Amino acid sequence: MRRTPARRPTIKDIARRAGVSESAVSFALNGRPGVSEATRARIRRVAEQLGWQPSTAARALSGEGAATVGLVLARPARTLGVESFFLQLVSGVQEVLAGRRLGLLFQVVEDLDAECAVYRRWWAERRVDGLLVVDPRAEDPRPDLLDRLGLPAVVVGALDGRGAPYGAISTLWADDTGAMASIVGHLYDLGHRRITHIAGLPELAHTRRRMACLRAEAARRGLPDVRSVTTDYSDAQGAEATRRELAGDRPPTAIVYDNDVMAVAGLAVAAGRGVPVPAALSIVAWDDSVLCRSTHPALTALVRDTAAFGRHAAEHLLALLDGGRGRRVEDATPQLVHRASTARAPSSR
Repeated sequence: MRRTPARRPTIKDIARRAGVSESAVSFALNGRPGVSEATRARIRRVAEQLGWQPSTAARALSGEGAATVGLVLARPARTLGVESFFLQLVSGVQEVLAGRRLGLLFQVVEDLDAECAVYRRWWAERRVDGLLVVDPRAEDPRPDLLDRLGLPAVVVGALDGRGAPYGAISTLWADDTGAMASIVGHLYDLGHRRITHIAGLPELAHTRRRMACLRAEAARRGLPDVRSVTTDYSDAQGAEATRRELAGDRPPTAIVYDNDVMAVAGLAVAAGRGVPVPAALSIVAWDDSVLCRSTHPALTALVRDTAAFGRHAAEHLLALLDGGRGRRVEDATPQLVHRASTARAPSSR
């Protein structure tokens, strides 16, 4: 038997129940003069009883805002289902938005040009009140675009060390350079002199910072066999990069992966090739997750509260929506947690 779809309550329903005109309901619900306080209270009480909520489209047309925050991700869609970082980030964002009854509009696109096109469309359609912007690039065009459009935004990640030159754009970032230095220091103290960094997308600013820090630390410590290899963050490319590195004439004694998924894939490749971890190869994951803690051996990883990072990003965006100025805020640096996947290098024993 077909069910009749539930009908949303309307202003007409509220007027009929409260015994007033539709214009009186409109005045009362929009905080406009024209009705007594007693009538306004009665109308709002009836609206609550009926479960009435203002239409988002109507709010946008009236200039009251869309009650929605946007997030666009220009990354390969196949990498999102398995990478825990964005799931945890979004969970923290949503926790804060829910407290203000704001929605999150999420879209995945092919590249940066498509992302900018989405921003222009959302602005023209009044779809969002503000934006969370991820994966800053070198020479990133998005802050200038959003500033021209007048869309408040929080950029999650440092903009090449720049401050917040825009009135309604904040940046929230963690120290990738310090985090990479802590990894290199840990591996160096264990006697590792051949280190490979299997990195993420080469166009991302944080990838470049990590690679630059690795080179600087290698030069400072006199390590000639240190290099970075870029990937799309997927387990497939992480595994393939690991195979190539382990098949070389001078394979690394330690590999640092830019996410948990690639680290677990690399661990599987090492096992398949008969390379024991950590006896012959040490492995470090950039972002900790249940995957890192569930493998055998458990993976040494950089640990941070990613959900809290998401909450902080959403809180800074709400501050902008409330009329605040853009800020540049440094969040907590991820901390390296030593587990069973790292040990002294074979030649150091």
